[in-house]
Amino acid sequence: MNNVVVLGGGYGGLTVVHELLESDLPKDAKITLVDRMPYQGLKTEYYALAAGTVTDVDIRVAFPVHPQLEVVYGEIAGIDFEARTVAVSGHDPLIYDILVIALGCTDNYHGIAGAPEHSCSIQSLSSTRRTYQQLNDIRPGGQVTIVGGGLSGVEVASELRESRPDLNIRILDRSGSILNGFPARLQKYVSSWFHEHDVELRSHISITSLERGVIHNGAEAIPTDVTVWTAGIRPVDLVANMQLPKDKQGRLTVNEWHELPDLPNVYVVGDCASSSFSPSGQLAEAMGKQVAHVIKARWDGKTIQLPRIKLKGVLGSLGKKAGFGLMGSTPIIGRVPRVLKSGVLWMSKHHIG
Repeated sequence: MNNVVVLGGGYGGLTVVHELLESDLPKDAKITLVDRMPYQGLKTEYYALAAGTVTDVDIRVAFPVHPQLEVVYGEIAGIDFEARTVAVSGHDPLIYDILVIALGCTDNYHGIAGAPEHSCSIQSLSSTRRTYQQLNDIRPGGQVTIVGGGLSGVEVASELRESRPDLNIRILDRSGSILNGFPARLQKYVSSWFHEHDVELRSHISITSLERGVIHNGAEAIPTDVTVWTAGIRPVDLVANMQLPKDKQGRLTVNEWHELPDLPNVYVVGDCASSSFSPSGQLAEAMGKQVAHVIKARWDGKTIQLPRIKLKGVLGSLGKKAGFGLMGSTPIIGRVPRVLKSGVLWMSKHHIG
């Protein structure tokens, strides 16, 4: 029962690995981490890579090195739960006793025709690199359109405004305001920042299709040079195609130990796991830490009752000098949340939490 396979080296999966390696591992335990990349990409900072204000290497975190850890690189082709094996491209099948699914999310295009083909993404490191190339190849005076006025869309737009003051930038959102769901004070502050920095905000937009250089809002054709899609996420295809119980967002239903109810010792963390919280890196790390505690307790023959996860808050940036956030239910705006976010990034890079 000591062969642990962790699928995905993001916030959740890497937390499981670190927590297990930093404990008293059984001598016969082996951990295998599977990822497409030879390092973690700090996904909460992909907006800055897309805008060109940080380099690729700035948002990488090296995987740990340990005699009981093997890192396997490749695409995950499938999981056979009966045989307890994972198929990985270019590699022999991996046999597991304990499996952790931490594969993250991908864009949700909501069935809008042309959206996958005619927009760019910040949901993976590879796609963000391509988005950076497209955004920074636009001629001066060109038009960038960001679809989705949530946290990701706001951060892309503000960071791009600082890196490319020569561009026209707009945000399209289907709700009545950007940052829908955040307190009105934060919405007003961020809207004012965009107004002062000449970023166009359009609400109540109902996109019907995309073509090259055009976004269709019903009968209205909105011209654009590059479209960045930040209008929702869903679990990756591998999880989406699993015939297992899921919630309304397509995330796998788990029990109180973050375990698939009908598949003992198969755990799900992060964006693929059902939760009362919205997906976030912070949530994935919290789930990963708890799953590691469950695994260690079961190795020791103990039962464990997990406390309810408590998140510390949300932080967003408006370029390098301003930001916004929620600490509990308390809104914070200005310089302080931006400094706090920089501190969180530093701690993530040094695995401090």
